[in-house]
Amino acid sequence: MKTPSRLNITVREFQVLDNPTVQHIFYEGLMEMIHDTAFRGLRHHPESLLLYAAVTGLFIVTKCWWVIVFLPAVVVCLRYFYSRRVIHGFLRRAMSTDMGDIEGFYMKSPGSCLWVAVVEGKVVGIVAAVSQQEKMGGAVVLQRMAVDQRYRRNGVGSALGQKVVEFAATHGYSSVVLGTTAYTPAVHQLYKRLGFQCVGITNGYATPGSKQSFLERIFYRVHHHHYILKV
Repeated sequence: MKTPSRLNITVREFQVLDNPTVQHIFYEGLMEMIHDTAFRGLRHHPESLLLYAAVTGLFIVTKCWWVIVFLPAVVVCLRYFYSRRVIHGFLRRAMSTDMGDIEGFYMKSPGSCLWVAVVEGKVVGIVAAVSQQEKMGGAVVLQRMAVDQRYRRNGVGSALGQKVVEFAATHGYSSVVLGTTAYTPAVHQLYKRLGFQCVGITNGYATPGSKQSFLERIFYRVHHHHYILKV
């Protein structure tokens, strides 16, 4: 589907009738993270590469060449398997908390909200804000941002992010914070264009919903980037 270079984007508060589309966009965005963490993320973790190289070296010493050929495929499959398992665990956790009751979690509290981006009457993106502290002057957490893949690079993400910044300013919060495990450069470029600064990176981040088993810690390792924007 082709989209025009300039879109008429409207960002409004979530309505109950939006729920099926919002859930679909959220789900599709999470499923993209499986490929992102399993394959694109591999080159960002030298300790994992060293472990795989050591195992490969062991097999070379043992002269089991068929295993050497087979090993890369096994590593890739295990990274995909554990990435998929963790992301689905994260999805279940989200559905048991905020995303399973958007109206109750986001729309009935003065310190939180979920918005949708609309283009020609169609919901094409979502973003949420949650107060990190009950008292005014605290921080607002930007979360659950996702954009329909067909409408990306058209300003939808920027419009959604700006809405959260405006929300924080209007309600007297001092900053907007967010965390992401995405390796896609476009994600980080978006946050920086909005004015966010990366203030830290957690290596080996324990994704909510993960089981943190031994094999999971080996084959699913992500960097969690911490961003902040002073309002």
